[in-house]
Amino acid sequence: MTLSQLGAFVFVARLGSVKAAARALGVSEPAVSQSLAQLRRHLGDPLVTRSGDRMELTEGGRRLLGIAARIVALGAEAVAAVQPGRPARLHVVMDAGLAEYVAGPLLCLFTQRKPVDATTGVADAAEIPLLLTSRLADVALGAQVTGDGLTCRPVLRCRLIVVGSPRGRRDHWLVGPSAADPASDTSRLLRLLRVQESQVRVFANQTAAWKAAAEGAGVAPATAHLVAAALRKGELTTIDTPATPLATYWYATTLDQGTRSTAADTFLHFLTTPAATQVMRTPDEGVPRSRFRPAVHVSIWS
Repeated sequence: MTLSQLGAFVFVARLGSVKAAARALGVSEPAVSQSLAQLRRHLGDPLVTRSGDRMELTEGGRRLLGIAARIVALGAEAVAAVQPGRPARLHVVMDAGLAEYVAGPLLCLFTQRKPVDATTGVADAAEIPLLLTSRLADVALGAQVTGDGLTCRPVLRCRLIVVGSPRGRRDHWLVGPSAADPASDTSRLLRLLRVQESQVRVFANQTAAWKAAAEGAGVAPATAHLVAAALRKGELTTIDTPATPLATYWYATTLDQGTRSTAADTFLHFLTTPAATQVMRTPDEGVPRSRFRPAVHVSIWS
């Protein structure tokens, strides 16, 4: 019985499917299935069984879940405790839009100020409580997240608008991958406007969606300050809708004070500084070449 096997079980049990667990952990579905199968053989219990499109716990699985979650968290703490002379580690997960635009400049500025080994990854709101409580992530940025043992605070007020070309079509809605998260601001706006699934086109990244909107292929939800430069240049124009501009916030979520890491505390304080606010508002201004450190996107897998 290994940490990776227990981690696979915990994530499948909490997220309800092998596919969701693999995405949250940043590994392939066969890797999760194999680890789960090995744990089942070792313990002599199915642990989870399929019910419709979800996985449900057996009686043995219910008894194991709490214990396994604590072991996975302790495993992450053990790794952090070894060789304490090394720089502190910080893993920040974000929604896809923030990861695309803000992760690099924000983590670059932070690591220039603090000797921290920082990495980033992408996560949906539903995955965040498990990633934090399993200590596979230290801080989450994006949608508001609630849960036992978690602290969630707003770090930046934003406005969500709709953009497009003055002569472009209006029947297609062009979105980035964050729209797949029901808790994202983009999903909330689409629900408010009652946009039909058949009208939505999902792009591999937010930049591609905005580029297609500028070319007249449809309209796209956008965080106002992230498209400000394109609006000034006339590449995009604001499209009026009954629900926009929509006031939103970017939130930082961590474990409660006293249980989160020192690096997480330091990063939370950094997010309140004018410098962090400025880089989140204008990430396209970049940083000096001598100070640039490319962000590393990883998901931790014991």
